[in-house]
Amino acid sequence: MAETQTQTHSEVRAQAKWVHSSARKARLVLDTIRGRSVPEARTVLAFSTRDVARDIDKVLRSAVANAEANHGFFGDDMVISACYADEGPRLKRWKPRARGRADRFIKGTCHITIRLASLKPPRVVAKPAKSAAPSADEASTTAAETSAKTEAAAVEATPKAPRKAAAKPRAKRSDKGEDASSDAPKVARKRKPASKKAEE
Repeated sequence: MAETQTQTHSEVRAQAKWVHSSARKARLVLDTIRGRSVPEARTVLAFSTRDVARDIDKVLRSAVANAEANHGFFGDDMVISACYADEGPRLKRWKPRARGRADRFIKGTCHITIRLASLKPPRVVAKPAKSAAPSADEASTTAAETSAKTEAAAVEATPKAPRKAAAKPRAKRSDKGEDASSDAPKVARKRKPASKKAEE
């Protein structure tokens, strides 16, 4: 049986390292999106019940962003040509058990890699060439901008009216009618206990 081969232009990859999931669990999800288009793979990952599907979706979005920003491809036209999960370092952890014993259990990690291939050539974005001499319209707009800037600077340079002086606080008077703000030395008075006040 003959297989039809399609001409691909280039591949773009993205990788997430040390993902907190075992490689076997990640491979079960990666098998469902291999060979699919990017929109179709995103739909499969969105409705997946496995937790590692969120991490795989992040790697897929990163690969699409790399393709669009760095190589000029359109993300929805791309196909997942390869996706795989490699074993990462294992984390050894301990769990307390009965009679003072401990059981060791291993938390696996994995490195998820996704490769995207495009069936269409990348887009070439043409940048407009800048002319050496400005045109008449540009000259008029620049003149208007400079005049507006000079007017704004003139408005800022005008002196502002002085503020009103704050009202002076009134002098506090004590119970005997003396001015509390006078320069007379203040005499410390001892407080009388409540029992003596009641006697007076």
